[in-house]
Amino acid sequence: MGRLIVWNVASLDGYFEGPEPWDLSLHETIWGDELAALSDAQLADTEALVFGRRTYEGMAAHWTSGAESGPIADAMNALPKIVVSNTLTDPKWNNTTLVSGDAAEELRKIKAKSERNLYVYGSAELLSSLLSAGLVDEYRLGIAPLLLGRGNPLFKRSDLRIDLELLKTQPLKNGGVVLYYRLGNPT
Repeated sequence: MGRLIVWNVASLDGYFEGPEPWDLSLHETIWGDELAALSDAQLADTEALVFGRRTYEGMAAHWTSGAESGPIADAMNALPKIVVSNTLTDPKWNNTTLVSGDAAEELRKIKAKSERNLYVYGSAELLSSLLSAGLVDEYRLGIAPLLLGRGNPLFKRSDLRIDLELLKTQPLKNGGVVLYYRLGNPT
């Protein structure tokens, strides 16, 4: 069975998106050879990418625009994708499966059949429900070396406590750091 691994980049003060939708300029402060290598390794280990609708639509627009090329773009466009949405009816990005209704139950079934890992990128709203359902096995968080001050918080308010076990830290030459955590059960 594969694991469900979350990969996100956030500012030190916890924002994964700036004050405007799709303001991801904070990613530029952490991106470099080290994260490119991490991206290559994660994509090679991927059974499917999992997105909420908004992240899916933004990622599809970006990766199919032709603005990016190379191994990461090729993998993003070729890999199976799962979009969780009760409003999207006709996903257009290559190799996409639509999941609606009880997303946690459907993803639990997909995870059980997976031979490799499922990766969630972005998708903070979806992530909130996956965390509360106990579906997330590992969290990989790239901390961008800045305080953004405002924007869209990565972690949404919750009444749950989820204990984390630090697996590894990876300091980056540009001042960022990648934190690897195993997740416990929500209580």
